[in-house]
Amino acid sequence: MTERTVRADAARNSERILRATREVFADLGPDVPLEEVARRAGVGVRTLYRHFPSKDDLLQAVINLNVAEELTAFIERASADDNPLRGLTSLFEATLDLVERDRHMVTAVNNSSVVTCESATSLRAALASLTGRAQEAGLVRADVTPDDIHRLLTMLSSVAYADDGWRRYVVLVLDALSPNGTTSLPPASSTAAVCETFDLR
Repeated sequence: MTERTVRADAARNSERILRATREVFADLGPDVPLEEVARRAGVGVRTLYRHFPSKDDLLQAVINLNVAEELTAFIERASADDNPLRGLTSLFEATLDLVERDRHMVTAVNNSSVVTCESATSLRAALASLTGRAQEAGLVRADVTPDDIHRLLTMLSSVAYADDGWRRYVVLVLDALSPNGTTSLPPASSTAAVCETFDLR
């Protein structure tokens, strides 16, 4: 067996394990044993641990995969929307959908987050751009800052992590961003320029 064949087999096993993990945790919740993941992936438990030495490693890899596969595409589509408020709304909803779907895995991971540092940076940039465009178009109140938008999404993430009622609060939050009949806000607080992630616990 050549080294290339070994690498290809290892990559296929890793892919099967990640896909199986996503399915198993969605079906059975955060306390499922990894033996069930290995069984559904069609690999041995030793193979699973060779690729992912701990449960945390496995679950974080799945979360990162979901972000890479899905959130990045949502960011691109939302940013390209001709209507910046519609793009902002769709990006809120896509992010919260991801949080809701992955909550069992996040529960099972110690000291984890749904959005990794790199992805959080891309998400924040898209939110800031869409907010600025919406303000220029008169669709979002002028005194809102990008930090405000990120913090609102973080708050909504805590709702999505707990139950499926978050769509109601997205509507309420977006209504609060409307420039019609608003009350002046107190000054915005400054935040350190650090990589922030969604800590959902």
